[in-house]
Amino acid sequence: MRIIAGTNKGRALKAPTWVGLRPTSDKLRETLFNIIAQRVPDSRLLDVFAGTGAIALEALSRGAASATCVEHDRRALLLIADNRDRCGAGDRCIVVRAPAERALATPIAGGPFDVVFLDPPYDYNRLEQAVAAAATQRAADGLLVLEHASRITPPTPAGLTATRTVTSGDSALTFYS
Repeated sequence: MRIIAGTNKGRALKAPTWVGLRPTSDKLRETLFNIIAQRVPDSRLLDVFAGTGAIALEALSRGAASATCVEHDRRALLLIADNRDRCGAGDRCIVVRAPAERALATPIAGGPFDVVFLDPPYDYNRLEQAVAAAATQRAADGLLVLEHASRITPPTPAGLTATRTVTSGDSALTFYS
């Protein structure tokens, strides 16, 4: 895993050493940032189920003003902190330790967010509720992106419109407005 572009281009990130954490591939991350490139400079990004923090750190490398990572797993929190230090992100990358459902139930510090990225486990059974809750964290013209298994149909909670789905292997990105 590495940062693909920007000020930290090529910087290696630590990957998980345990089973159960599925980082977004470099290829899918590159696809994501190619699509949202114009939204990233000076933006505020929220990365829910942050895992390694790679999405947040990629956004910061590409000029985002700030990034907030929400993660509950203690091991992943340590991994995010290590990767944040590797990238010199300091106080531009906030890490919130909480289950996603609890964090999304109230406004998260640093928001509302221009881009909300949601990457739950592929077998997550409350996907529609998570997407609906994540949407409440967006700025008025903010974008919500869901990473999910390509074999499933992404949910479309009331008030949201899925505008685009991009598939890469067994993963997909669905964009909501």
